[in-house]
Amino acid sequence: MPQPFPPIEPYRSGTLPVDAIHTLYWEECGNPEGVPVLFLHGGPGSGISPRHRQFFDPAHYRIVLFDQRGAGQSTPLGEVRNNTTQLLVQDIEQLRQMLGIAQWLVFGGSWGSTLALAYGETHPERCTGFVLRGIFLCTPPEIDWFLNGIRHFFPQEHAAFAGHIPAAERGDLLAAYVQRLFSDDTAENLAAARTWSRYEGSCLHLLPRPEVAEQFGADAVALGVGRLEAHYMRNGAFFTDNQLIRNVDRIRHLPAVIIQGRYDVVCPPCSAWALHQAWPEASFQVVEDAGHAAFEPGIASALVAATEQFKRDGTL
Repeated sequence: MPQPFPPIEPYRSGTLPVDAIHTLYWEECGNPEGVPVLFLHGGPGSGISPRHRQFFDPAHYRIVLFDQRGAGQSTPLGEVRNNTTQLLVQDIEQLRQMLGIAQWLVFGGSWGSTLALAYGETHPERCTGFVLRGIFLCTPPEIDWFLNGIRHFFPQEHAAFAGHIPAAERGDLLAAYVQRLFSDDTAENLAAARTWSRYEGSCLHLLPRPEVAEQFGADAVALGVGRLEAHYMRNGAFFTDNQLIRNVDRIRHLPAVIIQGRYDVVCPPCSAWALHQAWPEASFQVVEDAGHAAFEPGIASALVAATEQFKRDGTL
């Protein structure tokens, strides 16, 4: 089974102001003369991690990573003004142009898969292919599943999530959280963000990883994840109905691999299957002993195998 590559440090990093509000953090790793690959993080709002550099052979790839608006080291953290999928797609293009890259392989998991599809369907000529994990299409059933359906598998964790909201408001958890995440009370914002983010972090893995839930509850992660996930869910990711599936013909000519954990409770496999039904040319791989997290052993191995296959063939 392929393993993630050893840790590496960026050879270059910087910031990119994209409007009067937002400034993005970006970094490049690996081979400056290598094949460009773009890493898109999840959430939205979770930001990049040094571990994300390890999915790619640094001798072969020019690895580009950045924190999306409101996430990670981009500023301001948790900011939802001027924050839409269409603007994130524009940011990717601005970053590509600034770095002088003509085309790149696009790699994204969870919300990163959402953004990868949105970007590819807008700019197919800039993509050489896709590595997609834990597919999320941001449709109403998926949003309802996250807010309510997960309780069927993680009842204790969901009880803590719902329990943050008074009983009278639990009929619409998203509206109740939005009210608290975006109120004028900073302490209320943070408490709601921590609870939201810890809930997600508690449900990521096939086997319990309580330390991950605690990491998700840290202020720097929680503010980005809680506020931005609620913002994008409230607005249906600013998509029209079933947009990503309807427009998949724009990228069906490009090579792609879809990697999905069998027991992914955060983004259940039915979404990955729907994408594959619309895109039968894409490779479809179900990891039988995994949930949602990218670094579960089977998923990490499949992701590295995919980037290695692109390295060897330029295709799948």
